[in-house]
Amino acid sequence: MAENQPKRLTAPRLHSFKYTGPYAYFITICTYSRLPLLKGETLVSGILALLESACDEESFHLMAYCFMPDHLHLLVAGEEKSSLAKLVKRFKQNSSFHYRGGGGSHLWQRSYYDHVLRCEEEVVEVARYIWENPIRKGLVETISDYPFSGPVDLMPS
Repeated sequence: MAENQPKRLTAPRLHSFKYTGPYAYFITICTYSRLPLLKGETLVSGILALLESACDEESFHLMAYCFMPDHLHLLVAGEEKSSLAKLVKRFKQNSSFHYRGGGGSHLWQRSYYDHVLRCEEEVVEVARYIWENPIRKGLVETISDYPFSGPVDLMPS
């Protein structure tokens, strides 16, 4: 490694946990250099379709999401054969390819942040936290005002 290059850090994962099976996860994926790239309806709609496809292909249920300008929050729940690493890899690769096709370069930062949820109540709390993120950031006044959150049929009215 060249002297002027920063040391590559390892992914922030639990070493004793496999991230496979019927678990719920709160995920945060940041845009490249935290640039506000996730603002356009066309781009976000395309990336959302790729997220839904990746969830289907990797046997995950998409319980909540919010595309903020510089990051994405997700709440997903797996099944017996579900692998979080495969889900995130598939989604980030496909969405990055989609983004580059529209003239962009880098879309995501390396890696992602995850939290394994431990109980049903925590799932409800995390979903609400995700949906209220645009309110906390001063982008909207109510959950339903933000166009890049969902799934709409699971959100409180």
